[in-house]
Amino acid sequence: MDLLTDDDIYLFNEGSHFRLYDKLGSRVVTDGDTGGTHFAVWAPDAEQVFVIGDFNGWNKSGHPLSPHGQSGIWQGFFPGVGKGTLYKYHVASRFQGYRADKTDPLSIFNEIPPKTASIVWDLDYSWGDTDWMANRHRLNRLDRPMAIYEMHLGSWRRVREEGNRSLSYRELAPQLADYLERLGYTHVELLPVMDHPFFGSWGYQVTGYFAPSANFGTPQDLMYLIDVLHQRGIGVILDWVPSHFPSDEHGPGFFDGTHLYEHADPRQGYHPDWHSYIFNYGRKEVQSFLISNALFWLDRYHVDGLRVDAVASLIYLDYARKEGEWIANEYGGRENIDAIEFLRRLNEAVYLYHPDVQTIAEESTAWPMVSRPSYVGGLGFGLKWDMGWMHDTLEYMQKDPVHRRHHQDKLTFRMLYAFHENFVLPLSHDEVVYGKGSLLEKMSGDDWQKFANLRALFGYMYAQPAKKLLFMGGEFGQRREWAHDTSLDWDLLDCPSHAGVHKWLQDLNQFYRREPALYELDCDPAGFEWIDCGDADGSVVSLIRKGKSTSTLVLAACNFTPVPRLGYRIGAPRPGYWREVLNSDAMEYGGSGMGNGGGVEAVGEGLHGRPFSLTLTLPPLAVLFFTHSS
Repeated sequence: MDLLTDDDIYLFNEGSHFRLYDKLGSRVVTDGDTGGTHFAVWAPDAEQVFVIGDFNGWNKSGHPLSPHGQSGIWQGFFPGVGKGTLYKYHVASRFQGYRADKTDPLSIFNEIPPKTASIVWDLDYSWGDTDWMANRHRLNRLDRPMAIYEMHLGSWRRVREEGNRSLSYRELAPQLADYLERLGYTHVELLPVMDHPFFGSWGYQVTGYFAPSANFGTPQDLMYLIDVLHQRGIGVILDWVPSHFPSDEHGPGFFDGTHLYEHADPRQGYHPDWHSYIFNYGRKEVQSFLISNALFWLDRYHVDGLRVDAVASLIYLDYARKEGEWIANEYGGRENIDAIEFLRRLNEAVYLYHPDVQTIAEESTAWPMVSRPSYVGGLGFGLKWDMGWMHDTLEYMQKDPVHRRHHQDKLTFRMLYAFHENFVLPLSHDEVVYGKGSLLEKMSGDDWQKFANLRALFGYMYAQPAKKLLFMGGEFGQRREWAHDTSLDWDLLDCPSHAGVHKWLQDLNQFYRREPALYELDCDPAGFEWIDCGDADGSVVSLIRKGKSTSTLVLAACNFTPVPRLGYRIGAPRPGYWREVLNSDAMEYGGSGMGNGGGVEAVGEGLHGRPFSLTLTLPPLAVLFFTHSS
């Protein structure tokens, strides 16, 4: 039995086979009247490849595969081998007597670590998300709201009375859907669910790129989780890690006695910070493997977006390397031309086959046009994390308010570049680990001020043009930094201060989703205007957000000191009544209850270049939102 055609081999070697998961790996098939499993694996420098497993007592010579011509692919059909069979490939190299037992790089299901065998499985599932899939081209657009809840499946909520175990995919489904729907999030972003040998890597050290982690269930169980979320109107984004993979012997590294997937030269193929292998992006078969993997999660799991991790480490040859530890490109530069070509081809393929999803780059440098199409010289992503906003804003919020007057630029600088890319504002897991403390503990001041500052941080985030992302626990002001081996501190919601932050996030999301001025022109400078960003002494900024229609405006005023500003005047573009819609200092959020009695009437005395003005009460450490309808 031969599932591979000449066209398959040609496209694979050309780097243009984007459905390798239909051809390689293990597949339960029928040959005539005989049922069994077809195995196929790429190992061009192997002298022999055997399938070993529980079906043959792990015999390292009992079930040999045959080479498919000169393709470098080994294949074979074994009757009677069915779903649930454990297996590996025993690879005997042509070089230096190298032999190793390898997990299938295209396995769709693997054992729970520390066990490392692949499992013969299928992807049969009856989806119930027809409505979502038919409409997501509208829901995932750049002119739609995107409030993303970032989470780690294994530590969101644990079952303490059962050994502190994680919830399964199926147990998570109704609980997570209820929670996200109640809080008003539009999307959830999952830290990598792909199979990883070390739980403490949070999924960022992948060995099984096509297999969801068995820690939480089967492939069908993950499909069920995604299906339930879709049926509740919540999009699903997966973190995806094409930048590096660990060197565990059972993984893809040194697969056939050669550096097959990774670059052979350690100056290009080994990551000094993460002690992991770096893919050889110039090898066309590796491009086929990685792009097939991206499309696999979109095709088979109905995923709505991929957040691509550590893009900077791909595009710079000298990333995390000292002088003499890297090799310049053919032009003498530090840009990784092969990786750049790969990223462009990746995004072209994703948007060709799935124009209704988004790819999102975690790119931490000033590389230009990350979220611009490849045909104009961009990398082709749909969105990019704004790491600069995150660093600047958190640095500002950690300062004592008495010193903030000297750092107003930390609030305002991003508007010089805010529309150079299509941005997501991330307050991610990276900011609450490795001794950095939780978001709440980063805030300056006493306990009341910490909570007020945190609410102000979230309010300012939602006032800014860009999509939003918040890591789990931040929505109720988790006090300790995140730990992957324990549950979030849900009991904190019994405390009014924490419950107030939770309610503030809920109301922010609901307001954001119903107010087009806050999202329609996120990626267009026409959607934003400063009213006044120059009051550094008062640490106050005010701004206007606009949608495509001129009928509705949103005005935001932010006071980043604990000093109430009474009779504070700002310019207004329109006469009439401006309704105070949200106030982070409201008592229901844990604030002091200062405000503007429901709204303010504009007067015909111009200010800040506007024909009208408002006289406001700005509560301490607070963000206010006003709306005006013509």
